[in-house]
Amino acid sequence: MTALSPGQTIGILGDGQLGRMMAIAAAEIGYKTHIFGQDPESPASQVASEITLADYTDREALRKFARAVDAVTLEFENIPVETLDFLEPLVPVRPGRKVLEITQDRHLEKSFINSLGVPTAPFANVESSGELRDAIERIGTPAILKTRKFGYDGKGQVKITSATQIEQAWKDVGGQPCILEGFVPFELEISVIVARGIEGDIQAYTPVENRHKNHILDVTLAPANILTTVSNHALGLAGKIAENLDLVGLIAVEMFVAGDGDVLINELAPRPHNSGHWTIEACTTSQFRQSIRAAAGLKLGSTVHHSNAVMRNLIGDDVDHWEEILNHPEMSLHLYGKTEARPGRKMGHVTRLFPLNTPPKI
Repeated sequence: MTALSPGQTIGILGDGQLGRMMAIAAAEIGYKTHIFGQDPESPASQVASEITLADYTDREALRKFARAVDAVTLEFENIPVETLDFLEPLVPVRPGRKVLEITQDRHLEKSFINSLGVPTAPFANVESSGELRDAIERIGTPAILKTRKFGYDGKGQVKITSATQIEQAWKDVGGQPCILEGFVPFELEISVIVARGIEGDIQAYTPVENRHKNHILDVTLAPANILTTVSNHALGLAGKIAENLDLVGLIAVEMFVAGDGDVLINELAPRPHNSGHWTIEACTTSQFRQSIRAAAGLKLGSTVHHSNAVMRNLIGDDVDHWEEILNHPEMSLHLYGKTEARPGRKMGHVTRLFPLNTPPKI
């Protein structure tokens, strides 16, 4: 299959900071980008060649968008599957419908992972308060009730520590389809970002450690301080998931590492991921350039990292320290062009590099 040539256009569904960094990466290798979103001042819209402002279910807008681009990719997974159903007969969409359908629904996602013989935390599908009570009896507490769709950064989640909280928890999630997920003891959270090309070639980035604050990623340390056997196992699981999804694109695989070194899969995200921002400075091919290469049908780039790194998110008014960060000679600042700094809002990130023989530290 012929790869896109420089000067052709890649359409991006979504207009947030991931789309912004994808558009910048595309421009670096000669591609134009066309953003499909809702906000004329969004992070991605500020740097793209073209933008379409419309609802993801607007068929006429989608038809015009498809005619204006040469391939389509995803900036986030909270897009109706029907959008891809409409686009796929008109233009190559990478990743495609199957990947989106599975990864945007927590029950389908965990069921798919388990079908590969890959472990997750215990879980149960829940569609009523009665089913929630039954699930609590089977799985026990503490547990987390999560909406099946449209949850991220702690949204759409309620922790349950006793059966007396069942009715209130069900109200808190709006009585919508959920999964109940049991707690698992773990030593640390890691993620592996893996890319799969149009011909099935796979490239994965080294596993990284993720530390959260208020359910939002705070710091990523690359690479994670884990045994080589654990790292290789995590890489193998991520590659297995990408291959069985028939992925063309990028997917982030979030994992828990238990005390005995066992690895459990937590969640999947079929696009560039917050825990991969360090790759911009530290790797031969950043996660953003890799996602563009996959969407364009190019051979994937090397994921080798030439430096270790720490990436820290700038959340809310953390962004007020922008000048201090810029004045630090070892720090690389990325701001997302958002005008209002609200609590919990990702305004940018900062990366610091370390030599390969030096463990990354905060």
